[in-house]
Amino acid sequence: MIKDLVDEAKINSEDLCTYFKISETELNKIYSSPSLNSEDLLQWSIFLKYDFFRIYSQHLILYAPPADTRYTRKGSEHKKKFKNIYTKEIIEFILEQIKSGEKTDIQVVEDYRIPKNTLYKWKKKYNQ
Repeated sequence: MIKDLVDEAKINSEDLCTYFKISETELNKIYSSPSLNSEDLLQWSIFLKYDFFRIYSQHLILYAPPADTRYTRKGSEHKKKFKNIYTKEIIEFILEQIKSGEKTDIQVVEDYRIPKNTLYKWKKKYNQ
């Protein structure tokens, strides 16, 4: 994604090397690397004005396993306090999958563990 954004912005590799104080070889390693440490990713986010961390946080929201409720007492006050964890981008992404026919309502509920009622409200709110 970094390489794609650099190409899209038509940024010269020499300028990147100067800014990040790295060689052309190191720049190419970054492009081909499957991961970066968080400090480097933050620097790229700032430079390219793109939140690369959002990709990971949205992935966690969509694919995180459900909370293990075996250890909570009934009536406990340890209930989830996260009411609105879905960003507008996630909602639009999910509704677009339904609209395009890529997924059905049932598939969305099962794959992303979104309550049926929540999905219904999104569809009603966003006129789908």
